[in-house]
Amino acid sequence: MLIAKLLVTAGGLGLMALVAWYFWFSREAGVRAETTAGGRQEVTVVVKAGYDPDVVVVEAGRPVRLNFRREEAAGCSERVVFPAFDKSARLPTGETVSIDLDPPGPGEYEFACQMGMYRGKLVVERA
Repeated sequence: MLIAKLLVTAGGLGLMALVAWYFWFSREAGVRAETTAGGRQEVTVVVKAGYDPDVVVVEAGRPVRLNFRREEAAGCSERVVFPAFDKSARLPTGETVSIDLDPPGPGEYEFACQMGMYRGKLVVERA
């Protein structure tokens, strides 16, 4: 009986470590925004059980447009908030909403849903 309890405990701890790694420590390098003919950096972010991509990389000194397309009906994803820019936008299901940003300089700027469950990051690099 003791061995069974130890195995269950070890399995539970292993699963907790996997969940922690997935939600807090596994991050992709990010998706670099494409530059349009007018010089704007632009990328589409799909909202479905999170943001895809959740990390967007842009160059400093150029305007940025993030196009959010919400493909779910979850209440959490109804709004995206950019605290550093004092901006937010409502995201109707099935529609694309564009948000124009002018980052003040290099750095990392977070965005999230209104409840803070979906999170993303705009990484601004030196040109």
